[in-house]
Amino acid sequence: METLNLNTIQAVNLALHDAMKADDTLLVIGEDVGDREEGGVVGATRGLSTAYGTERVRSTPISEQAIIGSAIGAAICGHKVVAEIMLMNFTTVAMDMIVNHAAKLRFMSGGQTHVPIVIRMMTGAGFSNGGQHSDYLEAWFAHTAGIKVVAPSSPNEAYGLLRAAIEDPDPVIFIENLPTYFTPAAVTPEVIPLGKAKVVREGGDVTLVSYAAMMGPVNAAAEELAAGGVSCEVIDLRTIAPWDRETVVASAAKTGRLLVVHEAVRAFGVGAEIAAEVNEELFGKLKAPVRRLGGAYCPVPYSKPLENAFPPSHEQIVATVRAMV
Repeated sequence: METLNLNTIQAVNLALHDAMKADDTLLVIGEDVGDREEGGVVGATRGLSTAYGTERVRSTPISEQAIIGSAIGAAICGHKVVAEIMLMNFTTVAMDMIVNHAAKLRFMSGGQTHVPIVIRMMTGAGFSNGGQHSDYLEAWFAHTAGIKVVAPSSPNEAYGLLRAAIEDPDPVIFIENLPTYFTPAAVTPEVIPLGKAKVVREGGDVTLVSYAAMMGPVNAAAEELAAGGVSCEVIDLRTIAPWDRETVVASAAKTGRLLVVHEAVRAFGVGAEIAAEVNEELFGKLKAPVRRLGGAYCPVPYSKPLENAFPPSHEQIVATVRAMV
């Protein structure tokens, strides 16, 4: 398989092109997704309506409820649908559709009605977009049975996970990190199964688990710690719901220490769920309590100095690991 050098926008665009080429039932809908509007605010859907027509690639009014409602309707009538909600915070406008309909129709129909939709969205601190445009809300959706939640950390993961999400028969929340959209990396255009984490780096002293943009500072911290003699095993969770419990627990059992890092606020977050599960499984076998690092318990600040201080930094990760060992 040829390796390509793409940024995340290009990887998402290629995944959509390849998926639409492979399945003529696939639709793409959302605000400004057509080529007349340059393929969305960052160009992730550029070229799709020219290649596949405006019947399959539909620009919608500014109405998140209409986008998700029509996606659900099309899905239960035999289509696969990728629906773009421009920013993750805007899912709040369509939460009834997502949580009470998309997530529950399969269960409430006794397995007869699937809702194969992927809801793409971008988010993340770093662009001074303010508190109503920058939140990671993955824990909300992971708490809802019937929804899968995916958060790629690189262009390669964006391509492979999006292809898998489109093939999945159930609704998938697909979270793209805005500040890392434009950084190119090697992409092998292959499907990456949902629910399977990736061991990015092997180590023996402590396990670091993260996902999405936080993989950057986590990897930087692992490098710095290695120079000081601390061996970190680094895991990219990739899929948040269902999370790869087997891989994480096996790694924590090996190293005896676990630190979970995410940009979403620390309180009531994904790290808390993983910490609880690992403690239940490995109680008495760990060398230190499971630790968590997350964003401050406040809206994402607008001003740059405060915004930069909102998510965990690699210096905080290094200090926390040194305290653990």
